[in-house]
Amino acid sequence: MIRRLLAEFLGTFWLVLGGCGSAVISAGFPELGIGFLGVAFAFGLTVLTGAYAFGPISGGHFNPAVTLGVATAGRFPWREVIPFWAIQVLGATFAAFVLLMIAQGNIDFSLANGFAANGYDEHSPNGYTWQSGLLAEIVLTAFFLLVILGTTEGRAPIGFAAIAIGLALTLIHLVDIPITNASVNPARSTSQALFVGGWALEQLWLFWVAPLLGAVIGGLLHRFALADD
Repeated sequence: MIRRLLAEFLGTFWLVLGGCGSAVISAGFPELGIGFLGVAFAFGLTVLTGAYAFGPISGGHFNPAVTLGVATAGRFPWREVIPFWAIQVLGATFAAFVLLMIAQGNIDFSLANGFAANGYDEHSPNGYTWQSGLLAEIVLTAFFLLVILGTTEGRAPIGFAAIAIGLALTLIHLVDIPITNASVNPARSTSQALFVGGWALEQLWLFWVAPLLGAVIGGLLHRFALADD
């Protein structure tokens, strides 16, 4: 169990450092910025590489919603959900701390710019309401779980699941960044909100409720309608 928790810590750390790091450091870099497309691929690449590196040890969740969805589908023990959640939030928060230490080396850096935190209404990148954000996060997380569960079944081609999962997360970010700055991961949202504070903590509820609800929907749909008997 200790090795599995360490793998989840490292995988979640990698996801937040790579994904949020690309948003904070590289997205708006003058003239050479990677933009939304680059950030979307950065998140996808962290999951793809992390799944290959740490997935064989822990399952490669790196996300409380994934842990809940896999448990709902009957493919993960419920007694291990809370320990996984705790270590995922810890890994994400440590990554956000490291990212903050790096970003503060730039004289133009300010937490007031958002620090890649998730938000809605005036804190949505394109001004989307909380209702739009809630629906987007639920639906996208549900499909993320369907991709994860479908590609890791015994009947799926062996060795390719991480590629499909990483590309699915990339696609999710391409849709969701303008809406909420793309969460589908409560640990990732919590880590940034803890340092931004204020509005980010006030709006954090949505980025736990929506991904967890979407994960349950995806897990139940796969378990009772799509799973390989």
